[in-house]
Amino acid sequence: QVQLVESGGGLVQAGGSLRLSCAASGHFFPTYNMGWFRQAPGKEREFVAGVSRNGGNTYYHDSVKGRFTISRDNAKNTVYLQMNSLKPEDTAVYSCAADRLSRATSTHPESYNYWGQGTQVTVSS
Repeated sequence: QVQLVESGGGLVQAGGSLRLSCAASGHFFPTYNMGWFRQAPGKEREFVAGVSRNGGNTYYHDSVKGRFTISRDNAKNTVYLQMNSLKPEDTAVYSCAADRLSRATSTHPESYNYWGQGTQVTVSS
């Protein structure tokens, strides 16, 4: 069992930055692919970014490429999402997730076994 706890959300003006963190419990963090997803009111949950087990491969939704950066520190059992040049359309609840089975980092929520509770990100115009 893995427990994930996100932090770092908040209210920011358009053009600003936030850094989300997701701390994982347990000893198997390096064996999980990790992902960040978001869900805005009335919308489907969508993939934002993913990182492979060793941090060597990263993946992004087209809407955040060049603005967001995902990274992980396996020594600290933590995955990060640096969000720059934020836009009002980035407003959502952001959740991290862990995938223990997929060979490659997945963009599909159903591939992920464990989820955090989410953190609210609100970008004002």
